[in-house]
Amino acid sequence: MAGGSASLLEIRDLRTSFFTKRGVVPAVDSVSLRVGQGEIVGLVGESGCGKSVTSLSVLGLVASPGKIIGGHILYHGEDVLGFSAARMRELRGNKVSMIFQEPMTSLNPVYTIGKQVTEALRSHDRMVGSKEARLRAVEMLARVGISEPESRLEAYPHQLSGGLRQRVMIAMALICKPGLLIADEPTTALDVTIEAQILTLMRQLQREIGSSIVLITHNLGVVAETCDRVYVMYAGRIVEEADVFELFDRPLHPYTNGLLRSIPRKNEDESAPRRLYSIKGNVPDMARLPAGCKFAPRCERCVEACTRAEPELVDSGNGHFVRCFRPMSDEVKR
Repeated sequence: MAGGSASLLEIRDLRTSFFTKRGVVPAVDSVSLRVGQGEIVGLVGESGCGKSVTSLSVLGLVASPGKIIGGHILYHGEDVLGFSAARMRELRGNKVSMIFQEPMTSLNPVYTIGKQVTEALRSHDRMVGSKEARLRAVEMLARVGISEPESRLEAYPHQLSGGLRQRVMIAMALICKPGLLIADEPTTALDVTIEAQILTLMRQLQREIGSSIVLITHNLGVVAETCDRVYVMYAGRIVEEADVFELFDRPLHPYTNGLLRSIPRKNEDESAPRRLYSIKGNVPDMARLPAGCKFAPRCERCVEACTRAEPELVDSGNGHFVRCFRPMSDEVKR
C-alpha cells in the first residue's frame, strides 16, 4: 500500500465471510487499506462488492451468519479484533462513528431527535448531565445546518425531510468528536442539491474537528469532489488504489476504467447522440465465484491467463496499485 501520513486506521488482510446454506460467501477477501490522520479516503464499487461489510467489520457489527475469519484492524496501532465487548462499545460512536446509508431506518421512530442525539453523547461521557447534553445537541444541530434546532429536538424522525434526517445522523456521528468517521453512502437517498450541501458540510466539519473520513460510495463524482485517495473494490477484493487525481487521470484496472466511462457527460456535439457506456454482465455470485480474476467474465481485455490465476495487487509506481495481468495503457483508455 501507499505511504503518506501517519495511519489512523490500518486494515491488513481482512477476511469476513457469511456461512449460508448455499455455502461460504467471502464478502471481504483479504482486503488491506489505510486511512491517514485528517485524510478522506474513498471506497468505491458496485453494490454487493463488500464495501459496507468492510466498514461493519471495523466496528464489530457484522451480524450472523457473518463472521470475521482473519486479518487485523488497527486503530492507532491497536488491533480492535482483540477488544472486549466493553472496549468495542467505547470505540463505537466515540472514537469511530458511522453515518449509515438510510437515516429513516437508522433513526429510532419512537424516540425524539433530542433523545437520540443526546444519548449518543451521554452514553460515552457519564459526566455530562441532561441539561448540558441538550445544549450541546442544539449546538451540533445548528452546526450541521438545521434551522430552529431547539424545536427540532422535540420532533420525531418521520416529521423531518430526508435531508434533515441525514443532517441529524451527521450530528449524532460527530457530537463526540470522533477520530474517524465512516460514511456509508451518506447521500444516496438525497437529491443532487441536498447531496452537494451534505458533502460540503462533511468536509467543513472534518476540517474543524480534525477527523479522518472513510467515504463509501458508488458515485465517482462524489469521490472526485471529496476524497484524497481512493480504493476500488470488486467482488470482495481491492483491485486498485491511488491518489484521487492519479486514479482519474490514469485508471489502470479495466473495472475502474469502466466505472469512469459510465459517468454521464455533456455531449459537446448535440447533433450526435452519445450512448452511455455500461460494463457488460453482472456482479458475480459471491457464493460461486469464477476461477482466476473475478472480473474476467466481464472484462474486454481478458485473456486465457486471467481465467486461470488471480493477479496480485502490485505497485505500478507513484503509489498506484493495481490487481491486473493486463492493466490499461494510455492508448485504450476512455
